[in-house]
Amino acid sequence: MPIPPRATRPPRATRARRRLTVGVIAGLVGLLALLTVPAAPAAASAGSAASSGTASVGTGSPVVLVGVTGLRWDDLGSLTTPALWSLSREGAVGTTVVRSVRPSSCPADGWLAVSSGTRAADLQSPDGTCRRLHEPVEGSAVPGWADYVESAATGSFSAHVGLLGDALAAGGATVTGIGPGAAIALADATGTTVGTHLRLPTDPTRLLAAVRDSLTTSDLVVVDAGSVRDPGYTTRDRVPADAADAGEPVVIGPDGEDLTSDLDAVIAVMEPTRSEQAQAIDARVRAVLAAVRASKTDVTVLVVSLADSGRSPQLQLAVASGPASEGDGTYAGTLLGSRSTRQPGYLQSTDITPTVLSALGLRDDAPQGALIGSPLTTVADPHVASARVATLVDANRHAQAARPLIRVFYLTLVGINLLLYLLVTIGLNGRVLAWWSRVLDRRWPGQGRRVVAALSHPGTVLRPLRMLGVAVAAIPVSTFLANLTPWWRASPPSYALAASIVAWVLVITAVALVPPWRDAVLAPLGIVAAITVTVICVDVAAGARLQLSSLMGPQALVAGRFYGFNNTAFALVAAASILLAVALANPLVVRGRRRLAAGVVVLIGLVTTALDGLPSIGADFGGPPALVPGFAVLALLTAGIRLNWWRTLGVLGAGALTVTAFAVVDYLRPADSRTHLGRFVETVLDGGAWQVVERKLAQNLKILVGSELTLLAVAGLVLVVLVLGRPLRKAVVAPDGGSYGWLSARAPLNRLGTHAPMLRPGLTALAVTMAIGFALNDSGILIPALGVALVVPLLASISANWLIHLRPSPETTSAPGLAPVSGG
Repeated sequence: MPIPPRATRPPRATRARRRLTVGVIAGLVGLLALLTVPAAPAAASAGSAASSGTASVGTGSPVVLVGVTGLRWDDLGSLTTPALWSLSREGAVGTTVVRSVRPSSCPADGWLAVSSGTRAADLQSPDGTCRRLHEPVEGSAVPGWADYVESAATGSFSAHVGLLGDALAAGGATVTGIGPGAAIALADATGTTVGTHLRLPTDPTRLLAAVRDSLTTSDLVVVDAGSVRDPGYTTRDRVPADAADAGEPVVIGPDGEDLTSDLDAVIAVMEPTRSEQAQAIDARVRAVLAAVRASKTDVTVLVVSLADSGRSPQLQLAVASGPASEGDGTYAGTLLGSRSTRQPGYLQSTDITPTVLSALGLRDDAPQGALIGSPLTTVADPHVASARVATLVDANRHAQAARPLIRVFYLTLVGINLLLYLLVTIGLNGRVLAWWSRVLDRRWPGQGRRVVAALSHPGTVLRPLRMLGVAVAAIPVSTFLANLTPWWRASPPSYALAASIVAWVLVITAVALVPPWRDAVLAPLGIVAAITVTVICVDVAAGARLQLSSLMGPQALVAGRFYGFNNTAFALVAAASILLAVALANPLVVRGRRRLAAGVVVLIGLVTTALDGLPSIGADFGGPPALVPGFAVLALLTAGIRLNWWRTLGVLGAGALTVTAFAVVDYLRPADSRTHLGRFVETVLDGGAWQVVERKLAQNLKILVGSELTLLAVAGLVLVVLVLGRPLRKAVVAPDGGSYGWLSARAPLNRLGTHAPMLRPGLTALAVTMAIGFALNDSGILIPALGVALVVPLLASISANWLIHLRPSPETTSAPGLAPVSGG
């Protein structure tokens, strides 16, 4: 017996929901399978690293680490620093990012990074100056060690000061340290130096002899070759108790008085010129290199600047020669690299510890997961040595040029968005325009009404508004594209950068408003969103070169992230990818093909989540738990499935499942290769999860109230949502368009939902993703603020685009209370 048509609908709808559910689950399973791919290569790489480290020990190749502070590539010269100049031509070169706990690093901070293998710092002095390092007294702890331990205990990086010394002692390595910085690096957890410690000789000839003799008996020789301080920089140094007890004449007041017995005394030391200081370091490096050559053995030599020369952070010098710490290669004629940065030529001060331990075959003697850096590798570079050094100098110039412009840019971006919101919500309000006409009539009787009517002509207003909205939304991606040109080499660089951003904004705006497709309501929105997603994702997949040191990208001087998706890139891609899905699904929904539209949404969501979360690409483990619920909500609403409590819980569960999968996969990788999410799993197993959550909440709260820029972003959000959005919300529900009816020819504004039915689901999905991103990421309120900066201008643009094509005839419509004005 045939079934009536009415009876066939519920099963068909049920089957549609089942297919959608199965499709989403299959997509998640495929994503989880894809996530497991990087784990095997990582494990294999770790295994090969361990085996290569063992082979290195078999050759008996010693390591010499020459640590300095404040030395940059632009300090070198063929005549002033011949030893370093020659070494840079023969060895592998790189630039060191020395960011520690604070924006600029002191000498003690750099040596503590070597000691702990992670970010660590001295206690901050009241006036923000650095501690002067002192030689340890035999049988006593390193001067200032108690302060170092206290600072590590109160810090948020779980630094184990003394880790390197403990690992060397556990591995049975013979060690010699020369100079006060070497004592910090080679001290064990109690502050006692491991192996033999020698004072730094004032005569380079004596230093040559000391290193040569040490190489006959030691596996590792660490030399503190001194510091370079900015000219005229005044250092104020607290005097450690053990240095005072030793009677060292290190505390001399400005009038020559002896302040050694006063533990709180400070001295002011005026440093010589940078060139003179660099020459003194070069003489010590020349002595060390002469001792290495005299040893007639294969020695891995690392010359690394570990801290800044003043309060302004800079990229520092790094050069290596001899056998590489991993594999059978050598540090010669290439750029240095590291898995911690994934950027050619860039390394971090925290990479030195794993490099030394790997070269000595003692990597397994360090606690699992304690080292956040990676051994130095070589990156093939076809250029000559001078070109490699010029590239490193240029990298520092780029970072220095971008640093002072970031704050100005964000303030400008927020200001432009607020002006746009004011223009839309107040400037186009019919009641406001009528008030202005009355004001002008008092000044120019009979003319004010006509002037305002002419300026408020729909054709005069809507087309510029459509273009302005697209242009404002194109600013974020244009900041990345601006790095295609070397704007930082211009003088002044700010003008060149502004010109480059404006040029790209004009190009993107022109592409989005080309006549063949601009007439479609959501076409401009979809094009800007597609360009934003494509540029950022392609750049991330190619190594994030455009993002590095861009106005909205990761900053090299901060050393937070050098690759993948930082929080800014995540916010932009999350918002743009959802808008792109809305633009592509909307015509399908209009034609009644909801299942196909939902499939498009799921596909875009899976691709975006995979790119964002894969450790080999995006490495953003705070992004997927926000993306998955947002796209799941959008897919369900696109398919015509209403949300209820059970489906909402299922959506949130899918996000939790995804982030758990990322965490577990990351946890299964080698300990030193794990990210913060894999380490969080380890912390959960150890019972310390609440401390991590508490620290994250504290960081989020600090960001929320800790900067003027954040407060401005919050004020902007409140202004848009609560104040400026109020008249718009009233106008949307008004049957004649309310105060904005003169723009829509008195048609209700909510008719936009008929032409663009995906707008409401898209805004719901955006709200879900931005809210979860705000809760889970360290950047907090900045994530939804950046989403608003992209979404609201595009909404203004598509609204203007819809209103342009909504008017049934070329006849004009005036604002309430204004006389019609003929002509266009």
